[in-house]
Amino acid sequence: MSEMAMKEINSIELEIISNGITSIAEQMGVILAKTGYSTNIKERKDLSVAVFSPEGKLLSLAQHIPLHFSSLSGAVEVLTQKYRTEDIHDGDVFIANDPYAGGGSHLPDIVLLKPVFHQGKLVAFMVNTGHHADKSRKGPTIFDEGLRIPLVKLYSRGELVQDVMDLIMLNFQMKYERQGDLNAQIITNQFGADKLKEFIDRIGMDTYEAFCQKWLEYGERKARVAIAELPDGEYCFEDYLDDDGAGTKNILLKTKIIIKGDQITFDFTGSAPQSKGPHNCVPCALKATVYYSMLSILDSTIPANSGFFDSINVVAEPGSIVWAQEPAPTSDRETTAQRIADVIFGAFSKMDPKRVAAAGNGAMSYFFFAGNDKRSNQPYVYVETIGGGSGARYNKDGMDAVHVHMTNTSNLPVEALEMEYPLLVEKYALSENSGGPGKYRGGMGIVRTIRILEESGDSMLVSAATERSIIKPWGLEGGQGGGNASIRVYRDGKCILDNPKPRNVVLQTGDVVEMITAGAGGYGDVQERDPQLLRKELREGIIDEAWLAAAGVKLD
Repeated sequence: MSEMAMKEINSIELEIISNGITSIAEQMGVILAKTGYSTNIKERKDLSVAVFSPEGKLLSLAQHIPLHFSSLSGAVEVLTQKYRTEDIHDGDVFIANDPYAGGGSHLPDIVLLKPVFHQGKLVAFMVNTGHHADKSRKGPTIFDEGLRIPLVKLYSRGELVQDVMDLIMLNFQMKYERQGDLNAQIITNQFGADKLKEFIDRIGMDTYEAFCQKWLEYGERKARVAIAELPDGEYCFEDYLDDDGAGTKNILLKTKIIIKGDQITFDFTGSAPQSKGPHNCVPCALKATVYYSMLSILDSTIPANSGFFDSINVVAEPGSIVWAQEPAPTSDRETTAQRIADVIFGAFSKMDPKRVAAAGNGAMSYFFFAGNDKRSNQPYVYVETIGGGSGARYNKDGMDAVHVHMTNTSNLPVEALEMEYPLLVEKYALSENSGGPGKYRGGMGIVRTIRILEESGDSMLVSAATERSIIKPWGLEGGQGGGNASIRVYRDGKCILDNPKPRNVVLQTGDVVEMITAGAGGYGDVQERDPQLLRKELREGIIDEAWLAAAGVKLD
């Protein structure tokens, strides 16, 4: 490859080829969403796809879930380390999900990898991941969270390894759904492989190989130029998770960003030890969060490839909540990743607050209902992640009711939810008064209320989680904090549970589960907010007199 990779390739060719490969990745994402069986994949689009070079370097990542980069890259890294090139064959498909063996960052995200051969030569890896929801399993260690799949072959030379598939399916109660989603993932990678081979035929193998080398060099070079434009110095910030759901409170997350020339280091030393609760991040999840944050803050034209990632240094203590070691549980690692992004943005605000937004809702808030549907006599699992407010910026209000930072799933439409599951959505609305006061207001959170119907049977369980129930999302430049989050269960009109992280709570027919997600922090002094805008928000019910009083605002 070294001789062929020396082929000259100009900047126009580089851009055209990169767009071609990105187009393949984006088409793969559409295929996976269209062919997925579960609501998690076909409706919520809890999935990601990517194209890697034959050396295991990321070439193109479709814009889906930022945190999934950890699942994709970790699995490819293990594959290239575990298998020699001569042991990887055309028609092979690999599967993995284990956070401690490079298969992802929590067990529900199952990764499928397909090596792509063209003219007898390994030219790429097509990789995708999707969230596979099954019976809720929460415990004090990774061993209690479900089936762990080390990277193994699911197909060998085009033939299904039936024993591996049987072992996987034996561990899921909703086998029909898991099989359907895995088939969709297999089809997606095959589609991407076929399209890439067609693309290589058009541009030529020598041009493709030259592109792989030059594209990674370009990503690192462009990133270092952007880093060099930042002022040298050390910028620190810290924040706290409310709790881990297992008794530990005020969990410290901190970072120090060190910039010197074209070098940047993110040092998370001093963050809390890994937790008894499931909020632990493995190294690949921490790195994915750092990479996302840098892409958000630096030049948006920097390609999200391995060259860019190689320009960034990440330091953390093994055994900490941001660099967890086995057997720490990881199922809710996404909330910690959200807050890692918060502290990174907070540190950059010390350099220049106009580069970042105030703190968003800072959580991966979710519902997890599991039961048996009397209508079909089949088990079901309903999972949904709920957005919240996004932080205000120096020149505009934050957005209401959106996912921020490391998550990017769609909501599950009410009609689809009620058709698929024996549940009734009683309320789906903005959380009024939750936007943090400021010259620019923080975005509002969400209220989602779900009633358990008789068809749910007698063994209905709910697990759920949110964050910022105690510690408000912070504002910037005098902006105030956003509203807090909560989860409550009501029975016969009375609140019987008020807990932001309930686990496996037994519900009865008619019970109502309410989630309120956090609003976001404001930016600037609220006294500088346009009085006419405040009056308009007051009329529309976005704020009320209590909000004005708490913000210290008096309207004539």
